[in-house]
Amino acid sequence: MPNDEDDLSFDYIRTELNYKQAKRTLRDIVTNLDLTPREKQGMEAELEELQQMMDKLERNVVQIAVFGMVGRGKSSVLNALLGENIFQTGPIHGITRSSQSADWEISHETITAGDHPGIMRVTLKGFGGSRVELIDTPGIDEVDGEERSKIAKHVAQQADLILFVVAGDITNIEYEALSQLRDASKPILLVFNKIDQYPVPDRTAIYEKIRDERVRQILSENEIVMAAASPLVAKAVLQPDGSYEAELVPGQPRVDDLKLKILEILDREGKALVALNTMMFAGNLQEQVVRRKMLIREQRANRMIWNAVITQAVSIAVNPITVLDIITTAVIDVSMIVALSKLYGIDMTQRSAIALIQKIAISMGGISASELFATLGLGSLKSLLGIAAPATGGLTIGAYVSVAITQASLAGVSTYAIGLVTKEYLANGASWGPQGPKVVVGRILETLDETSILGRIKDELRAKLDLSRMGRQS
Repeated sequence: MPNDEDDLSFDYIRTELNYKQAKRTLRDIVTNLDLTPREKQGMEAELEELQQMMDKLERNVVQIAVFGMVGRGKSSVLNALLGENIFQTGPIHGITRSSQSADWEISHETITAGDHPGIMRVTLKGFGGSRVELIDTPGIDEVDGEERSKIAKHVAQQADLILFVVAGDITNIEYEALSQLRDASKPILLVFNKIDQYPVPDRTAIYEKIRDERVRQILSENEIVMAAASPLVAKAVLQPDGSYEAELVPGQPRVDDLKLKILEILDREGKALVALNTMMFAGNLQEQVVRRKMLIREQRANRMIWNAVITQAVSIAVNPITVLDIITTAVIDVSMIVALSKLYGIDMTQRSAIALIQKIAISMGGISASELFATLGLGSLKSLLGIAAPATGGLTIGAYVSVAITQASLAGVSTYAIGLVTKEYLANGASWGPQGPKVVVGRILETLDETSILGRIKDELRAKLDLSRMGRQS
């Protein structure tokens, strides 16, 4: 029959395996992003954060972030946990302007819990060699709140444990912020700070109101803890005239209950928290990076497709020989597909590009066939008008130009459709997906506004031809 020690050993082994798997997965994410130098531009912050997440896993760092309104004693709570004044405190509104962090050494921690007599020694099982990082954030009610909201959201996504500090009954702003942080699906401890400023009956009444009314829907009793991070105590101070006067002086911080809660969470699920939260945050970052990468590639692909369309149109418009029109069309379409494949990081030869064009043409069915026959017919008519031009004294030139532009525009629409289909095929990892090529091609053709594309091609084509004529005249 398995005992508790066996269960602990099993949990430890499982946690270690999951942690190692998280490190491998994150390493693969960073390695397989496949970004060009151009795509990295503008994504430096996201890439740096991914690298930081990987470093966090490698160094076994647990991040604890503190939130709260100005004046609730956020920085004082962290200083009390550290045992020294690392974080800046003071009466100035908004003294914490950006997130700050410091390491907390807790490999072995001996504490006396306020409500638990005696000494408790807490050792972090399976968490030796890890580091705990405490992170301070600006007040949630600061001026210029939009920027601070971004900082808070960013830190909350990274943090493995959140401390939310209040100093009395919860306000609407605090409740809304606490609810938003709860949506981040992270462990939260609500710290009722400055309890030294309340008589015991008042302190108890406020605690019970917070527990039973304010946060009952989002936090349990085990997630609420009282503290006095920077208490003031009355002390008789000798005056120059020999008399004594009572003055308030800093007292000993009372945060042992909070330390105990934190250590219980880290002891129970520290590494699992780090692995899970790091992967969640890295996954969101990866989605952002991939979306931007694909957007940049799509923009470049659209430009490449349009350049191929116009090159196709100009080549056909100025070429008087029908056979050369067909050859030119094939060469430009194949070159476009090869260029797009390089953009999407997929190795494709000219033979592969020709095979892809054939598959797309078959899927386009009657549409591609009708455009081919129309292009051939117009090409033949264009050739006849060109041949007849000398005999008619140039009277057929106007008709020749009109037919050439129409033929070139039709060919351009076909190239444009092939380019769009190829782009989706390559963006999907050189796969048609479960629907198959016919469905993909059909969907693209349904959304293709052929009339507007024709008009756009004709406008650019006329401008190109006008420029070429001007060049010849000069």
